[in-house]
Amino acid sequence: MNDFFATPEGAWGDGSVRLTVTGVFLVAAIILLLIVTAALLRHRNGAKKAAFTTKQLVYSAAAIALAAACSMIKLFEMPMGGSVTLLSMLFIVLIAYWYGPYVGIMTAVAYGLVQFVTEPIFYTIPQMLLDYPLAFGALGLAGFFHKRKWGLQIGYVVGVLGRFFFSTLSGIVFFAAYAPEGMSPVLYSIGYQASYLLPEMAVTLCILCIPAVSSALARVKRNAVCP
Repeated sequence: MNDFFATPEGAWGDGSVRLTVTGVFLVAAIILLLIVTAALLRHRNGAKKAAFTTKQLVYSAAAIALAAACSMIKLFEMPMGGSVTLLSMLFIVLIAYWYGPYVGIMTAVAYGLVQFVTEPIFYTIPQMLLDYPLAFGALGLAGFFHKRKWGLQIGYVVGVLGRFFFSTLSGIVFFAAYAPEGMSPVLYSIGYQASYLLPEMAVTLCILCIPAVSSALARVKRNAVCP
């Protein structure tokens, strides 16, 4: 790691680094590349229809913006990353639920990179990949349940559990030293990630069960998916 891409930070103790302005622009370029790629890719079966429609791109961009804004409203924040936010993950899961796993995962990965740029502190490239594009990208797994009854609720749980898996793996591999003496790094990482992901998941699922919320989301979905 050099000063061109990142500089020593020390926010989490020895070894952490922060993106430079150049590094931020590089990540922003990757986000833009994802968007352009999504807009240009076509289905492998040779169909003329684009994998991403203009409407899907607009709704996905709006969801990323709303999720990023809500992620800044933190009901509870952990000392080394992670927080209970105001439904931020729900907006990304909605895109996956409306449009399926391909659009959902692409949108979720882009959102993960946006989160990284918002607070670009990390230890190593593998740790960054686990905590951001992979962990947040897992929210797009909700798209595999977009045709199921209760698909939004099931997909949300699966997406959050996917994020939980990658974040826990990152904790085990890269943050084991922070486990209390005598405590298993695996249990420490599981407990750490569960302490903020599970409360947000529980609150969101409760809100989704409110009839007025369900009706409102159903109306938005009709607008989002209609030709």
